Amino acid sequence: MIEAFPEKEFFSFKIGGMRTFAEITMELLGIAVPGLNEIVTRDSKELNEHFEHGNKKENILARWDEDTQKIDELWARIALEDFQEEVNLFGQYKGTVQSSIFYFIDNEIHHRGQGYVYLRALGIEPPHFYER
Repeated sequence: MIEAFPEKEFFSFKIGGMRTFAEITMELLGIAVPGLNEIVTRDSKELNEHFEHGNKKENILARWDEDTQKIDELWARIALEDFQEEVNLFGQYKGTVQSSIFYFIDNEIHHRGQGYVYLRALGIEPPHFYER
């Protein structure tokens, strides 16, 4: 879905007070791998939703691909008994491993919906929600 955004709009297009899709994407990248890494290692770090991307969409897309691989690796390291353990992700979000992972998923679904709004506003037909 991210590839459908024209470069300029990816970094500047906003609707009704929403952040740009680049900013939304950086939030997702700031949560997924760092959050799962903290779940696996219990090494807490401050939430960071910004990274240097040189104002290039391809840099964000490359990071997305790298992080997808890391998510797969980290997910495999979570033991079944860990899901009910208490965590305090990023030093500020208390819950269980399970509730934290559900938050990650719900947050991504929410932002994917925002991405669909942006695509439609730009006259681009988004992919069917079930296409990955």
